[in-house]
Amino acid sequence: MELNNTSSAIIYAISRGYQIHPDAFALLNSINVDVDSIMKKVVDRKDRLKEGHSILLDDVKFVIGDIVSDKVQIIGNIAAHESYQELHKNGTDVGYHVLFDPSSRINSAEDEQDYMKLFTDRYRKLLKILSARPETRRVKKIETVKREFNRTKSMREGYLEGNNLLDKSGGSSSVLVAGLLMSRRQVKDRVEIIIDDSTSCLTAIANTRGLYEDISRLALDQMVMLELNATKKIGHDFLISGVRSPDIPDHIPSKSQSESYVLLISDLHVGSKYFMEKEFAELLKWLSCDDDIAKKVKYLCIAGDIVDGIGIFPEQDKELSEIDFTEQLGHAMNLLQQIRNDIEVFIIPGNHDPGRRALPQPSLQRFIDVNLQNNFHIIGNPSLIKLDGVKILMFHGQSLDDLIATTPGLSYSSPADAMKLLLKARHLSPVFGQRTPIAPEQEDMLVIDDVPDIFHAGHVHIIGVDRYKGTLIINSGAWQSQTRYQATMGIIPTPGIAILVDLSTLQPFQKNFIYSFTH
Repeated sequence: MELNNTSSAIIYAISRGYQIHPDAFALLNSINVDVDSIMKKVVDRKDRLKEGHSILLDDVKFVIGDIVSDKVQIIGNIAAHESYQELHKNGTDVGYHVLFDPSSRINSAEDEQDYMKLFTDRYRKLLKILSARPETRRVKKIETVKREFNRTKSMREGYLEGNNLLDKSGGSSSVLVAGLLMSRRQVKDRVEIIIDDSTSCLTAIANTRGLYEDISRLALDQMVMLELNATKKIGHDFLISGVRSPDIPDHIPSKSQSESYVLLISDLHVGSKYFMEKEFAELLKWLSCDDDIAKKVKYLCIAGDIVDGIGIFPEQDKELSEIDFTEQLGHAMNLLQQIRNDIEVFIIPGNHDPGRRALPQPSLQRFIDVNLQNNFHIIGNPSLIKLDGVKILMFHGQSLDDLIATTPGLSYSSPADAMKLLLKARHLSPVFGQRTPIAPEQEDMLVIDDVPDIFHAGHVHIIGVDRYKGTLIINSGAWQSQTRYQATMGIIPTPGIAILVDLSTLQPFQKNFIYSFTH
């Protein structure tokens, strides 16, 4: 069977260690030119610039020639690729879809055996994500690596002679293992880590500055792939020569074909004396006014902590204006029902809301007594939704506490950095056994299987906006002024500010409601 022009070009790119984004493939498949030549130029350019191992649409566009508008018209001897435009026209959803909601999949199992199932599933899912990389063909089980290394008795000054770990096909002096990061500690001038997989655990050492920095940015209990020196040990420990996270790939995010806006907020804390009700009322008023942007707001996403709750922290009752969560939630829903009924509203719970605090959390539906309009969608934490073709991962963000506490260089003042680390780990709550409770579900529903176009969280009450490999990261702050606890911790929140995103461009901007009511 003879391969077509595009197929041979794809095989060439894969053989060079690259992955092809579907949009790039669609463009290559729609043009009547020498695709092999284009692909070789793309790969040579990527190699030269060291821009990662994903070939994106922009990489192909750059090599092909001039670009006219986002619709991409190719000048010269390349015909206009109408099939590519048609692909986007037909493939873009209009309206909303809930792609994942954990509520119906949550069970109440709580014994130790179920935690084993949870971590087994975490390992399996993340290994599957890693397996998309060409180099994972060389990954070996930890038990196999240890057995083959120990089989050789001719060790001299830490060196192994002729051991079986060497890659027979290419003569590589390294071996790859993958496992969950169980511990990380500084030992003199090196870093020692322990990982485990389904077969065994392994201790490895990093003794260079670059590797130390890479490892320090790993989240505990996340999946990690280590490249080990196959011919050398330090004492009884393996020597690390490279480290990789599952990570999200470089990608071009999906966008709406027409201008529409999503409003992203979180952490209302209704029922708290610090709830900024006057400012929140201004937001609701603005949504119904004649403002050009307000009229184009089509969606509203609220990332948890709708109410302040009861008994969440010691002496909380002293900070409450309403001491019953039913009253708090009723108050919140009465406020939210003032939203125009043509705005689709998506609400997930947070750690202050009623129900279980362990992740994942089911929706608040059973606690809501009022009859909500049809435009309200009460879903679990986390949830993945698609709005006009744009995928939004909604997560309250409880795990940011543990990440900031255990990872050098992270702080509450820059929540987007911590959220970026979750994308690298491909997990929403990798750290286990700290402040964030994780339920012993048989399935790990916190693995980030599907790469989002927008990652929206809250919890830390501080706005953070960034981009990472095509994903727009947004932490949407709060509608609660600085609490006594935050003051003692030196945390300065950024409340009363709404984040809006134009779904046709994925450009975010802020609208401040703190002072608007005085004008």
